[in-house]
Amino acid sequence: MTSVYDNTSYNGMLILAGVMDLKPTCVFLFLALLVYLLIIFFNLTLIVTIILEKSLHEPMYLFLCNLCLNELYGTSGFYPKLIYDLFSSSYMISYTGCMMQAVIIYSSFMCEFTTLVVMAYDRYVAICRPLEYNNTVSTQTVKKALLYTWIFPFILGFPNVMLASQLPLCGSNIDRLYCDNWSFAKLSCIPAKIINIYGFTLLGIFMAHALIIMYSYQRLLVACKNSADNKKKFIGTCGPHLLSLINFTTAALFDLLFSRYGSKDFPDHLQNAFQVEILVIPPLLNPLIYGLRLSEIRKRLFRKYRKCTIQN
Repeated sequence: MTSVYDNTSYNGMLILAGVMDLKPTCVFLFLALLVYLLIIFFNLTLIVTIILEKSLHEPMYLFLCNLCLNELYGTSGFYPKLIYDLFSSSYMISYTGCMMQAVIIYSSFMCEFTTLVVMAYDRYVAICRPLEYNNTVSTQTVKKALLYTWIFPFILGFPNVMLASQLPLCGSNIDRLYCDNWSFAKLSCIPAKIINIYGFTLLGIFMAHALIIMYSYQRLLVACKNSADNKKKFIGTCGPHLLSLINFTTAALFDLLFSRYGSKDFPDHLQNAFQVEILVIPPLLNPLIYGLRLSEIRKRLFRKYRKCTIQN
């Protein structure tokens, strides 16, 4: 008796058909390389500035440093492979490599949300309960919060990866620029109902994170209403955070909706734009938003720039 999976086309290698559809040219290669170098430069600049400046060793800046580290981590799962494919015209990726890419990219998305949550909590305590700030947001609390931002996404993401790895595949073409769990579900020889349910569960959990952030901002707005000093704090430190939240949440929803419900009738350039938006806009804009808006970081960046200019 023959198995229902005997006709599977899966042979251990998968094809990133989305990259193939780009019709790789020097222009795409140059743009991908330029964007990745800018992401590395902007995020590393903020990380190094915060590490070297002892006066910036405060919870708000440490959480920002964590956010920038996560941007570097997430984009490392996408750009090196994309640049290699564009350079070598190779669109193949091993099953293990594809699974690793999905783990890196989607764990970084979840880590972004958890980091934004702890940043919102930090700002809430700083503005609404300033007298309790040093006791509430202690060194131990910061360490636990940083561990939470990384461990929680991996704990939640691990079952999803295990479920996807058990699926028998009856195809090898992934219609995206990078691998994700939903791509494995679409290639599966059997219905992937459990992955679908678990995926929506994860969505609910992280939308709850977004609601927690919005609730903290509602409390912040109430606290700032009658205080000029609190209003100044809110605009100076919470403004960049709110822009980051809107920026990332919008990009994440675009990615989710397109990966699951996107139509193949979309023009190729729109499909590619929807897929990579979340890996281009937040990693580029977050360090720029914070670097330009937070006065302490801005002062130190300009000071270092002036020193370098004088020395040269």
